[in-house]
Amino acid sequence: MNSQEMPPRSDVDRLADDFFERILELNPVRATVLGDDRFDDRLPDPGPGGRADGRRLAADMIAAADAIPDDGLGVEDRITRDVIRVIGEIAIIEDDQRIDVLQVVDQMGGPQTLLPQLCQFQAADTPERLERFVARLRAYPAFMAANVELLREGLERGLTAPRIVADRTIAQLERMLATPLDAAVVPSLVKVAREADRELIREVVRDEVYPADAAFLDALRGPYHDATRDGQGLWSAPNGDTLYGTQVLRWTTLELDPSEVHRSGLAELEEIESERREISRRAGFGDDTAAYRASLASEPANVPSSREALIARAEEDIERAAAAAPAAFGRLPRAGCRVIPVEEYKERDAPFAYYYPPSEDTTRPGTYYVNTFDLPSRVYSRLASTTYHEAVPGHHFQIALENENTDLNRFRRYAARGAGGAYVEGWGLYAERLADELGLYRDEAERFGMLDAQAWRAGRLVVDTGLHALRWTRQQSIDLLLSAGLTETDAVIETDRYICWPGQALTYKVGQREIIRLRREISERDGSSFDLREFHDQLLGHGSLPLSTLARELPNWVAAAV
Repeated sequence: MNSQEMPPRSDVDRLADDFFERILELNPVRATVLGDDRFDDRLPDPGPGGRADGRRLAADMIAAADAIPDDGLGVEDRITRDVIRVIGEIAIIEDDQRIDVLQVVDQMGGPQTLLPQLCQFQAADTPERLERFVARLRAYPAFMAANVELLREGLERGLTAPRIVADRTIAQLERMLATPLDAAVVPSLVKVAREADRELIREVVRDEVYPADAAFLDALRGPYHDATRDGQGLWSAPNGDTLYGTQVLRWTTLELDPSEVHRSGLAELEEIESERREISRRAGFGDDTAAYRASLASEPANVPSSREALIARAEEDIERAAAAAPAAFGRLPRAGCRVIPVEEYKERDAPFAYYYPPSEDTTRPGTYYVNTFDLPSRVYSRLASTTYHEAVPGHHFQIALENENTDLNRFRRYAARGAGGAYVEGWGLYAERLADELGLYRDEAERFGMLDAQAWRAGRLVVDTGLHALRWTRQQSIDLLLSAGLTETDAVIETDRYICWPGQALTYKVGQREIIRLRREISERDGSSFDLREFHDQLLGHGSLPLSTLARELPNWVAAAV
């Protein structure tokens, strides 16, 4: 079948796509990111009305999944039903627990980051686009007022953010509001046809956006800040252990024992350290892996000379990975992958790198963001594995292939990541090891950097459970990550990210372990007929999946050659 042809749609497909339409209406920014401009004049509604609409959608999804009979149900329809049910069930649980009043304070992706991020995906370069963009800016005061109400509700419920998350969010808002209007982030970033249009946007930002952000900042600084939690983990919130269990379920789709996850992370750290010692010995540093790492950090050739040099190195690694990919993949994505630096307004709070998918029509490529803040800490030996994780053959391959797979309904192509977080991040981490198999690391230093990255994700199992279930302090997390190989800058930023996003840090290793386990079992089953390209094509050929669904279905997709 031609990749552009739409296959016949089943009743389940049509039902799923109806749900996806409702998801886009409730999440207009998601539609914009996909390249769907129908809702470009709207912002989401974080208030009671939007919450009620979201709960109604979730309840309808559960009821629809329960009503789909098993008889005659094909594989893809069965998976679609699984994903619909999982997303609906988790949404209801989160609404019951009012996790939204915690998530409103977020230095990583809180409401204050929405408009600057939108400028990467929404242009104002025609009269129609300008009108929609300005309408969105004018909707911002009501959007932020609803978020202020969430702060007040959280205060009333005693469900407030950890103090470090509030402090980072406040500092970020202060930096944004201190920016002179002629250098304001939104007018500076958005693509316009004429400077007069940019001036119009600047005026709307002055009159609408800055006052709305200032009101949100004032609400954060007031009694809310006095009530923020000293304890960084969810354990310190009302009903915190239950809240954490829900977030673990949301991100991994598995019910996991935090203590067991914690122990497994410690054990894996030991295994990875033994691999690092081998490289350290060959480099003449004996078992002192910290000394070898310090030598890499002080090696002039390993430190980018400029922001531009760091970006150029990432682009070169993507090109090398794309050239090697046919050895391990039968299907390759059509969409390209661009590299841009993290915006300065949030680089102090952002991780080393992250990825945004291409538009649905692939006219906008995938976007790999690289953080150039604290440039001396962004060594090339660490950049390589990060690029293979975030871009090629990691997230860009997985997500672009998913988006381009017209054999799947739109719900599966664009909404299933809500149930497949561990699958997505597991693939990214698996891709770092796969890059080693493909010979992409230039030298032992880059291989050591890859092992540091693997240790970092094993460390996430330890610190996420430590912070949110075992009552670790922030400093305990920072110290653990430093011992795992992170720089001081990244150990601090990452710790505060885990505090802000409970459970998300577990997805990487949990997902990678499941992919590795399935590959090993299928390889042992098929023996010499095992085809790595077929394994990867089938693994990536059905979109994002709950891990339980992946384990059930993948062995059947990868059939032994006769």
